[in-house]
Amino acid sequence: MIRTRHLAAAIAAIVCASTAFADQVQPAATPEVFAAGEISGPSPVDCLTFTPDGKTVFFDQQSWPNGMIMVSHRDGDHWTMPRIAPFSGQWHDHDPAMAPDGSFVIYTSNRPDSPGEEPLQGGHLWRVQRDGNGWSAPVRLPDIINSTAKIFAPAVDSHGDIYFQRSDPPDKAFHIYRSAFVGGRYQAPQRQELGPAGSHEQDPAIAPDGSFIVFDAGVTAADKPDRLYIAFRDGNHWGAPVDLGDAINRYEPWGSHLGPDGRTLYFTSNHGLDVHYPRSPAQAQADLARMRAWDNGSNHIWSVSLAPWLDAHRAARD
Repeated sequence: MIRTRHLAAAIAAIVCASTAFADQVQPAATPEVFAAGEISGPSPVDCLTFTPDGKTVFFDQQSWPNGMIMVSHRDGDHWTMPRIAPFSGQWHDHDPAMAPDGSFVIYTSNRPDSPGEEPLQGGHLWRVQRDGNGWSAPVRLPDIINSTAKIFAPAVDSHGDIYFQRSDPPDKAFHIYRSAFVGGRYQAPQRQELGPAGSHEQDPAIAPDGSFIVFDAGVTAADKPDRLYIAFRDGNHWGAPVDLGDAINRYEPWGSHLGPDGRTLYFTSNHGLDVHYPRSPAQAQADLARMRAWDNGSNHIWSVSLAPWLDAHRAARD
C-alpha cells in the first residue's frame, strides 16, 4: 500500500509537472449518492447548493423542459420533504448558487427580462436576497453579465465575484467566465483560460476564496463524455487542470457544486449501483426497493471528497 506522504508527493508532482489537459493519474475515490430516497429520489434532481450551516439545501427538480428549484431542511439524520423554493415555480428556474455567507442566491431562469414579454429560449441570471426568514423578489443581473440568452450555471465566491458558463460564437460552445464584483458593480466578464484550444468548459464550482475551481470539460465529440477537472489559481491565472480520474469520471459527472466545508464536491450523474446476477429473492426485493427509492437511471446527486487533491496541492507549495 502506498503511504499517504508518498501518494501526496506523487499527486503533487503531477500537478506541478503536467501541462496535459487529460490522462493524469489520480487516486481512487468512491462517490456516494446524496440523501438517497430523500433528495436523490425517483424523479431527476441536480445542481444543489447549501446554506453555510449545511442545514438547508436548494436543488433542481428537472424533467426537461419542466423544472423548478426545490428546498429541503435537515432534520436530524434526514431531510424534510422537498418543497418548491419560495422564489421559484412560476418560470423554469435552475442552477441555484448560494453566496458563501448565505446572504443571496443566484440562479438561472427563463423568466422574461421585462413583465409581459415571452419567456427566454435559454436563460439569464437572477438574484434573490435573504430577507429575514424569507427572500426578496428576484432581480435580474445587469446586461454586462446577461449579454446573451445562454447564461447558465452560476457560482459565487466570498468576494461576490460570479463565475458562469456562456455560449460563444461561432460554434456556440460553452466557456466559463468570471465577472468581478468591485465597488458594488459587476465588471465586464473575463473568460477563464482553463482548457486547451478546441475544448469547452462548463459548470464551474469555485472555492469561496477563489483558490481553486472544479469544472467539466471536453472536446465536443459525441462519443466522449465530459470529464471533471480541478485547477488551482496561480497568481492571476489558473494552473494546468488536473483530471479527477476514472474512479469519478466513469460516473459521467456534471453540474459541480461545493459543500459548505469547501472540500466536498457534489455532482450530478445517472450512475446506478452494480447489480449482481444471479440474485436471491431477498436481493431481488432489495434491488426493487432501491429502484423505487432512487436507483432508476435518472439524474441524482453524488458527493466525493476533494481532500486528496487539495492536500497534495498544499503539500507541493509548503
